[in-house]
Amino acid sequence: MSENNDVTMPNSVPLPPPTLAPTRPDRAELRKLWWALPLLTCAWLALIGIVVAASIQVRFWEVAPGSAEPVANRLEFTKEALAHVTRYPSTNSVLFVTAFGGQLSALETFVGSIDADVDVQSFEERFGKSTPGTQQQLGFQSMTTAKQIAEYVAFTKLGLDASFELGSVVVEEVVCLDIPVTLSACKQLLPGDTLTVFEGKAIPTLAELAPLMEGYEPGDIVTIGVIPHMATEPEDRRVQLIESPDEPGRTIIGFIPADTRTVVLPFEVSIDTDRIGGPSAGLAFTLALLDELTPGDLFGGVKVAATGTMNEDETVGAIGALPQKAVAVKAAGAKLFIVPKSQSPEELAAARAVLGSAVKLVTVENLDEALALLESLGGSGLTNATISL
Repeated sequence: MSENNDVTMPNSVPLPPPTLAPTRPDRAELRKLWWALPLLTCAWLALIGIVVAASIQVRFWEVAPGSAEPVANRLEFTKEALAHVTRYPSTNSVLFVTAFGGQLSALETFVGSIDADVDVQSFEERFGKSTPGTQQQLGFQSMTTAKQIAEYVAFTKLGLDASFELGSVVVEEVVCLDIPVTLSACKQLLPGDTLTVFEGKAIPTLAELAPLMEGYEPGDIVTIGVIPHMATEPEDRRVQLIESPDEPGRTIIGFIPADTRTVVLPFEVSIDTDRIGGPSAGLAFTLALLDELTPGDLFGGVKVAATGTMNEDETVGAIGALPQKAVAVKAAGAKLFIVPKSQSPEELAAARAVLGSAVKLVTVENLDEALALLESLGGSGLTNATISL
């Protein structure tokens, strides 16, 4: 047999690929793409906007629900104290209530404005003529005073010796007339300023200032020595006296003094308030001290929260942010919330709406009313305090 090399296999040479007709995107697909791109862009822009809004601080502050914590956890009796009294550690301490207030970002301002439990305030609404730093310092001062007064009231209630010692003259708030003149205290003094001299005479306390004001009339211009807030050196300020808006015929400088008194006690009981400011825990502190210094349970096994300032005459004063504090009380599981009778009807109604049927809200005018309320619920009352002086 012979080979025939002239014959090849039919598939030994590859054929060119078939030519495909160009295809166009389906109109439905194009429509989907047309809507997807703007939506994606908007989503990215919204995300960027949220991040930016969350990082930019604005001149708005919030009043928001804080916490309701047992006072007993913050009490500390020194060895000297325990040499004079017997401590009865509480297992059911009264709760003191706080509200939170901080500067907001743009995003937090928007969220807070639509949250029924948050009150968003402008700079003017929050601080008036003060500053954040000054108000914070005055808040810490008022908390210190609240602790001092609580100790004074509790100690005197149990027959222990306690007395007040006046402090320096510090401006807490200025009094402004409708049209203040250039030299009015409204324009010459600021919250946090300390007044040291009135017309060349030293005024270490308010007791020295009052007699020096006799004989002066509204419109008189006096020279006052002032140590500005956060300063150490005094400076002179010329101030035009005014008539008191609340007491016609009475001449005043035009400021409300901060309570800078300290209490002289036979022994010290420490109340740790950390960085909490304000005087609203006075009633709760007083009740907690009375509970710790007497046997039994002052609260009758009921989980009680209390708020209100405490005055040395045992009256209970109004406080701020009551609706926000009601939120904290309800969250803490309290069954009774004791508040000042002097709160406005609107505030009391708002607090009751927050608490619903879960928490009973009761108003009191003074310490005796609060103690009588607690005893009616099964509390032990102020009996058999063990004191040795």
